[in-house]
Amino acid sequence: MAGGQRVSNAGLAHQVRMVRAGAGDPRAMVSVFRGSAVYVPQEPGGALWCGEHGGVRWILAFTSEEELGAFARVRGFAGSELPYVTVRGDRLLDVAVPAAGVPCGVALDAGGAQPMLFPPVRGIVPDGCAVDAGTDPGTGTETDGVRR
Repeated sequence: MAGGQRVSNAGLAHQVRMVRAGAGDPRAMVSVFRGSAVYVPQEPGGALWCGEHGGVRWILAFTSEEELGAFARVRGFAGSELPYVTVRGDRLLDVAVPAAGVPCGVALDAGGAQPMLFPPVRGIVPDGCAVDAGTDPGTGTETDGVRR
């Protein structure tokens, strides 16, 4: 595959495994994701490859070239046919997600053994594009935006 630099995401993969097992801290996982470089496939025009599900656009990202390669093979790509870029998680969450202009999150290792979603909610994406921006983070109830 054609793309960016080779990176190690052992720490990120560990955090994902821990959260999936119910033993990890989701905030720590998001923090590690933000500091990790991930592999993001590109469409023919250079746009980041996204999928749509449940009214949300999902930017696809992968922890390793192997995970990306497995995903590509299932979709009929072989060898170096699928171009990709290496992007830090914080750039995806803070720049690419808001630029989508629609509810958007990141799907990490989609189709893999340990997939993880980073949905468009406060604490993950900027408040201005979070789908729960008008709710109280503790209860999920609607707020008027005024702290009391």
